Amino acid sequence: MDKIWLKQYPPGVPPEIELGPDATLQKVINESFNEFRNLPAFSNMGKTLTFAEIDQSSRYFAAWLQKVAGLKAGDRLAIMMPNLLQYPVVLYGALRSGIVVVNVNPLYTARELEHQLKDSGATAIVILDNFAHTLEKVIEKTPIKTVVTTRIGDMLSPPKRQLVNFVIKRVKKMVPAYSLPGAHDLRRAIGAGKWQILDEVEVSPDDTAFLQYTGGTTGVSKGAELTHRNMVANLEQVKAWFGTKTIVGGEVVITALPLYHIFSLTCNCLQFLKLGGLNVLITNPRDMPAFCKELGKHKFTVITGVNTLFNGLLHCPSFAKLDFSSLKLALGGGMAVQRAVAEHWKRVTGVPLLEGFGLTETSPVATVNPLDNTDYTGSIGLPLPSTELSIRDEEGNEVPSGNVGEIWIRGPQVMKGYWNRPDETVKVLMPGGWLKTGDMGEMDEDGYTRIVDRKKDMILVSGFNVYPNEIESVAVEHPGILEAAAVGVPDENSGEVVKLFVVRNDPSLTVEQVVAHCRESLTGYKVPKHVEFRDELPKTNVGKILRRALRDG
Repeated sequence: MDKIWLKQYPPGVPPEIELGPDATLQKVINESFNEFRNLPAFSNMGKTLTFAEIDQSSRYFAAWLQKVAGLKAGDRLAIMMPNLLQYPVVLYGALRSGIVVVNVNPLYTARELEHQLKDSGATAIVILDNFAHTLEKVIEKTPIKTVVTTRIGDMLSPPKRQLVNFVIKRVKKMVPAYSLPGAHDLRRAIGAGKWQILDEVEVSPDDTAFLQYTGGTTGVSKGAELTHRNMVANLEQVKAWFGTKTIVGGEVVITALPLYHIFSLTCNCLQFLKLGGLNVLITNPRDMPAFCKELGKHKFTVITGVNTLFNGLLHCPSFAKLDFSSLKLALGGGMAVQRAVAEHWKRVTGVPLLEGFGLTETSPVATVNPLDNTDYTGSIGLPLPSTELSIRDEEGNEVPSGNVGEIWIRGPQVMKGYWNRPDETVKVLMPGGWLKTGDMGEMDEDGYTRIVDRKKDMILVSGFNVYPNEIESVAVEHPGILEAAAVGVPDENSGEVVKLFVVRNDPSLTVEQVVAHCRESLTGYKVPKHVEFRDELPKTNVGKILRRALRDG
């Protein structure tokens, strides 16, 4: 492939990374615990744990998994909880034992949970008791033998621990009744593990570290099999890209996206473990006033998120009053970063909002904009070191610069395949190690790629391709529009036409004004023919707008 993009690499970023024969997360975890013992590692709800404290608790839990629960290397452990201090303890404990981690969205329905537990073959689960009633409904139909429950305040210091747990259960009544006979308490499991000896487990770089399930918004959710090598490669690639922008042992990253999502898992939980940074865990980022209040307590240097999260912060009145003097890096991914949001972000914070791109299947980061970019580019940047990106047509042939095609990716971060789904794996993993992403994009002559849209979201109007991202980006430039989502709806004359769903900033905004605004920037067939106002748009737990729900609704 013509690697024209190599000449565009920022100074100091190598074109390739090197991985040794012991490239495992087990090694990364142990090295970080040894190097950064006295530094703060994770903070949540006013409590901060050092690397030494996480090391100790995760070691005890790992020993409990081995000696009491009887789990062996290669067994699958599901984790079903939001961003809490318990998460890294359980995660690192499992990885140190050679156990495969299956991250579960805690808001899953019983049907979705049953599918994931059965498909992954998980025999153990650690679950926040707020969601245990969901597990109760399906546990008999799954391979689960060991259940460990925890409460929101369990890692906090007394008396706050008792107070938080009392309020959550008795006052706010956020824990529905459940019955899981034989379930273990996480705090007691960690305590019992103190008296067990952790057997060192030999882990290979090619062993599976995670079964990371795709969102399942189309068809059945599939588990991407991510190996230790995949994950360590992505950590090394991102670290190389950061270069001297980050200070080892000196970063504070705001972690608002859920850790069970691959973006936050790799770029926050694992990346800043490797860098010796402090992860500030936000348990409920939807409560924007409380989120902004928490931000005010920290001299944060890095924040990651999706477009909707950044947009939500910008529309929180107290956000603009925060001190951004320490902030040096804001990274957006998971969905397209819109120009209006990026420009507003820079005006308020003084720091550019840089867009990256990746998938669950790429562990996840594949491309990022150079860190010295100061303005919104509209692109997803350049491939990371040791990563190739190619734009292909329907027949798999490369298309010339400036032409739209499907984005293909090749690199050490590309998954092994879909767990127990060879039929699905062959649809996306091509000869030569290329992954078909399902995203449509175009690459310019300098190697910068712009996402046009997902193949499945493309709207076909009278034979013309219309990409929802473009419509939405134009729409939200109107000061009266907070959020927008475009979908295709059937039309007897043109096959499909554009329908725009809008959340208003200005209650007086009319359909006619929205259409007139879009007409100023879009050619006729792209202008929405239908506009519907909504109080909110359906989103995944990570904040991605669910266009399919709007289409089907």
